[in-house]
Amino acid sequence: MPFLILFEDALGHDDTRAAHMQAHLSFLAAHGDTVRAAGPLFDQGAAAGGAWVVEVETRQAAQALVEADPFWPTGLRKSVRILEWRHVFADGAAV
Repeated sequence: MPFLILFEDALGHDDTRAAHMQAHLSFLAAHGDTVRAAGPLFDQGAAAGGAWVVEVETRQAAQALVEADPFWPTGLRKSVRILEWRHVFADGAAV
């Protein structure tokens, strides 16, 4: 089942993000079978969080994936929302 995961980052963690970025990117690559898309979010040019589209069986599996990310224990993430997602449109057409 696809889920959209929205991350809001805490302010003042630019050094934390930079210090753990390579481990975070390696984690995403290692989980490419479930993390279908991922990328940062910005608010007026400032880092604000990120978003993932994941394909897992349950919300609990999505939460476990979030908590396995090297960013998780650092305090970088202020909040996380895990939402069921239905893919109905892409590349100019219904899917």
